[in-house]
Amino acid sequence: MQAKITINQTEYSVDFSKPIDLSIPVISGEENPVAWYLEAPKIEPVKEGKWVAAVAQGSVVNFNNVYLNPHAHGTHTECVGHITEKVHSINEHLKTFMFTAEVITLVPESFADDLVFTKKQVAKALASKTPEALVIRTLPNTSSKKSRKWSHTNWPYLMADATAYIKECGVKHLLIDLPSVDRERDEGVLASHKAWWYTGGKIRFGATITEMIYVPHTVKDGSYILNLQIASFENDAAPSKPILYTLEN
Repeated sequence: MQAKITINQTEYSVDFSKPIDLSIPVISGEENPVAWYLEAPKIEPVKEGKWVAAVAQGSVVNFNNVYLNPHAHGTHTECVGHITEKVHSINEHLKTFMFTAEVITLVPESFADDLVFTKKQVAKALASKTPEALVIRTLPNTSSKKSRKWSHTNWPYLMADATAYIKECGVKHLLIDLPSVDRERDEGVLASHKAWWYTGGKIRFGATITEMIYVPHTVKDGSYILNLQIASFENDAAPSKPILYTLEN
């Protein structure tokens, strides 16, 4: 299905039959990526006495329980409720799902004992563009991201001034292929999370962060349309399925 859309008075063609899926599927067992010191997610049939809810074991249906943590077990989208005392739900605050998006690729730089992404890098990659959503692919970009065990790895992270710059560019939805925009062990500072959601004491309720995506090598840096879909969880975060569509003019 093809459509014509207009962005800033420029007309583009979009082929909605060619989605680019950035989500990592949840898999029961060790093939699934895991962060934050948890064990792998589980998807297993309901059991009651000798009855097992699996067709392969005599049931007429497959009827599974799913045990997962959105923040630890794959692609997820979170709202400010992730860091506030008052509970705020991603399902409450993400109300529209189609956005202009820019894909950029960043190589981490050394900073003390860490690897980081700086404001200078982000500014150069964005090149004065002001999309509604920013998708960050980090290098190296091996397919092992789709099954990596992230705990105790001290992954690269966004410097707080880089995150603030992204916000100042008008971006409302930030997507990255790491478990967090912040340092793994930061003593609860959450500098980038706070830079993203707080502006002069005001909370950006409509802003989101999506983590643990995977951007294939075949996806070029540039402008896209993003469809950001979430599971309807009344929770600070929910499993999500971000989809890119190529813009052609």
